[in-house]
Amino acid sequence: MNAPDTRNLVEAALLGAGRPLSMTQLLSLFDPLEDISEDDVLKALGDLEQDYAAREIEIREVAGGWRVQTGISAAERLAKLERFRPPRFSRALLESLAAIAYRQPITRAEIEELRGVRLSGHIMRTLMERDWIEVVGHKETPGRPALYGTTREFMDYFGLKRLDDLPSAGEFASPDDAPAAGPPGRARADAAEGAEEQGTDLFDDGGDPGETPSDPD
Repeated sequence: MNAPDTRNLVEAALLGAGRPLSMTQLLSLFDPLEDISEDDVLKALGDLEQDYAAREIEIREVAGGWRVQTGISAAERLAKLERFRPPRFSRALLESLAAIAYRQPITRAEIEELRGVRLSGHIMRTLMERDWIEVVGHKETPGRPALYGTTREFMDYFGLKRLDDLPSAGEFASPDDAPAAGPPGRARADAAEGAEEQGTDLFDDGGDPGETPSDPD
């Protein structure tokens, strides 16, 4: 199989998958007798990146591998279409997710202390259901509370290859410190998936239902 065929097959796989594909998955497209190596696949990805340079699509490497996504300017226009409209999350959910992403591993009590409010169970359920966070252990303190961390799905969704790619952040004192609701340029087809996607703006004007100020120390 020659190089152009390699490129076309890799492109077809990325377009058809609708999710990131790892190097192992991309290599599995080829018969062993075709003698396609990682370098061949990387060259195909590089060629596609050049092909897409003048178009409104791009290849992005994230934690789960490589994916094809819409460019930033195209994503803004596609957002006018219902099926491409990105989900909107409450400020409380984004602040809680940011606390986990930047301070992991972290307990629920530590998230509450950081944000200054009691954490709604709805937020944790939403983050777990989206597979953005997981229990990574238990803290060796009385009660052995669960420690939470982010998942590869979290990094894929927000367009991160590794946690070091997170933008710098302070103490999350304002919504501006929280990460964006989706990776730049990625058109999401799940515009309205439930109560966690609420409000008419990216950050709503209040906390999550059920959240109350935490008790002072």
